[in-house]
Amino acid sequence: MGEVRGWHVAVFTSGCFAIIMAVNATLAWKAVATFPGLEVGNSYVASQRFEADRKSQRALGWTLADSYAPGALRLDFTGPDGTPAPVAALRVLIGRTTEARDDMTPEMVASDGGFVAPVTLAPGKWMLRIEAEAPDGTLFQQRRDLFVRG
Repeated sequence: MGEVRGWHVAVFTSGCFAIIMAVNATLAWKAVATFPGLEVGNSYVASQRFEADRKSQRALGWTLADSYAPGALRLDFTGPDGTPAPVAALRVLIGRTTEARDDMTPEMVASDGGFVAPVTLAPGKWMLRIEAEAPDGTLFQQRRDLFVRG
C-alpha cells in the first residue's frame, strides 16, 4: 500500500458521511411514509371530553376479553354481574402499531355470548381498537395489544 495522502482521507471521510446521510434519509422517509398519523383530530377537544367519557365507561362495569385462534378473532364483553354485556353496536380496527398498511375493520358477528370475526393475522404484534356501544348510547372504548405467535 502506498502513502496515504490528504485527498485519500478527504474521499474516505466524504464517503463515510455520504453513507450516513443516505441511511438517515432512508430511515426518515420510511418513518414518515409508514406512520398512519394522528391519533385524534383535535387533541384539545379530546382532552376536554376524556374524564366524562372515562366515568361513563366505568359506570357500565364492562370487562373485555380477547382471543385469537388461527383464522378467528373473538371478543367477549362481560357486564358487572358476570353475564354477557348488552352490546348494541361494535366497531373494531385491527392493525399494526407502526403502520396503516395492514389495517382492517372486520365484521364482528354475535356468537355464544361474544363476537367473532374471520381474520387471518400474520405473526407479530397487532393493535385492536375496540368501540362498543351500550343500548343507552354509552361508548366503551379500549385499545389492546394482541401477540400472534409464528
